[in-house]
Amino acid sequence: VKIIREKYVPNPDFVPEKIRTASSAAEGLCRWVLAIEKYDVVAKVVAPKKIALKKAKAELDLAMKDLRAKQAKLKEVQDKLQRLREKFEINMKKKEELQQQVDTCSKQLERAKKLIGGLGGEKDRWSQAAKDLGILYKNLTGHVLISAGVVAYLGAFTSSFRGEQTTLWLEECQANNVPCSGEFLLSATLGDPVKIRAWNIAGLPTDSFSIDNGIMISNARRWPLMIDPQGQANKWVKN
Repeated sequence: VKIIREKYVPNPDFVPEKIRTASSAAEGLCRWVLAIEKYDVVAKVVAPKKIALKKAKAELDLAMKDLRAKQAKLKEVQDKLQRLREKFEINMKKKEELQQQVDTCSKQLERAKKLIGGLGGEKDRWSQAAKDLGILYKNLTGHVLISAGVVAYLGAFTSSFRGEQTTLWLEECQANNVPCSGEFLLSATLGDPVKIRAWNIAGLPTDSFSIDNGIMISNARRWPLMIDPQGQANKWVKN
């Protein structure tokens, strides 16, 4: 190849077109020689490149393998990160729910403290009410007896006469050891505050005499004969 490159390739007459005029066989031989020279040049240039390409491919394969391993680890880390994010969101929701429960319990506790404080303040009132109910229960027999007498016999009489008569009956009860208090009110024994309030709204006067009359009418077993010069009872009954 060295001889061809030094002796024949530089020769301007060593070209297939000129040699063809002398011999077609020599033309083919000329073309073959030139091809060998070109192949030698190409082989010397391409061979190292092929070797470098093979080495580069090997390095690329190794790098790709390492890349795939890194990508697999990255995906594993990303999946783990996603799971941690989901777990974090769940725990945050639980935290919010627990915080709401804490706030609710705090409010309930505060209301309970206020309620307990209020009930503590009501202790004396309830104790006094229980004491009063005990006394009322003890005196119930005499008061009911006097109330029955008032409803049965004192409906037609004035307020002053009723007061005198109930005072005499109280003295008789005490003399005969019938339980009763020193003061009697028909409204306190047979009266219902809610019903009395409704009567007042319907037109019944608010004085104790009128309220006692209303109690007598509501507890009597017979139709009452009402002495009503001012028409107050008539208005109340109609309403």
